[in-house]
Amino acid sequence: MTLHADTVSTLTAWTPQDHGQESLKQAYLGFLGAREDACARSCEPGHITASALVLDATGEQTLLTLHPRVGRWLQLGGHCEPTDETLQAAALREATEESGIRGLRIEAQPIHLDVHPITCSLGLPTRHFDVRFLVRAPVGAKPVRSAESVDLQWWPLDSLPGNVDDLTPMIDAALARLR
Repeated sequence: MTLHADTVSTLTAWTPQDHGQESLKQAYLGFLGAREDACARSCEPGHITASALVLDATGEQTLLTLHPRVGRWLQLGGHCEPTDETLQAAALREATEESGIRGLRIEAQPIHLDVHPITCSLGLPTRHFDVRFLVRAPVGAKPVRSAESVDLQWWPLDSLPGNVDDLTPMIDAALARLR
């Protein structure tokens, strides 16, 4: 199975929590149906990306990266690579690379979708069709900042940095999944 086919299968099997997420899911599936290259960063109109909301073992903190290009605290994640066999594997790879934490565990189904405009590695304005997964860190996990980050920190879910309002729906979806 290709990454494109896995992405279609993953999204088709996923049942979103609300109508807004269902609408985005259908838009993603339409985009995937129109573009065989939808998972490749070279797809100029936009491309699928894979993110991970990493929670600590207690589920009380999330690991955020201060993104050098965006200048804001974000969840871990990024572009799919040609070697990624599944969307879930892409999200786990990104989380492991960016956190330096081994033994991360990822949920099989996405928790949230988000489309946002960005000028990424193509140097052109495009869109990221971000598929977000819940990832749990092992007890005592100590992150190691990579070159892809200005900073990397655990943040209590009830005391996030001030500029992350757009992460709230994803965090709420993760907490609902944990209940």
